[in-house]
Amino acid sequence: MKVPNNVSPSIVTRNMSDFAQETGNVYESIAIISKRANQLSVKLKEELNGKLAEFATTVDNLEEVFENREQIEISKHYERLPKPTNLAIEEFLEGKVYFRTPEVDNDGNLLANE
Repeated sequence: MKVPNNVSPSIVTRNMSDFAQETGNVYESIAIISKRANQLSVKLKEELNGKLAEFATTVDNLEEVFENREQIEISKHYERLPKPTNLAIEEFLEGKVYFRTPEVDNDGNLLANE
């Protein structure tokens, strides 16, 4: 997964009104960001597990120590990456997140897409 360089790995103070510009509702924006952060988290976890699985071995020997070092380096790399929440916030604020609101009738029932 390619991580943009402009995303800070640490906590940044945000203006909540920036979130409401896209949807008109801060809470709706937060829900969208939350869902995107979950998607990113799953993707990063699958990627990390795939890379760590390359070094998995069932044999205990001296080479295992070197393999563990490689696993540790890969894990440290992923720990230094920005958190999925920060990535999702940046994507949302830059307009890179696609979302849609389902249409509801006057009774609050979802309308079928045609």
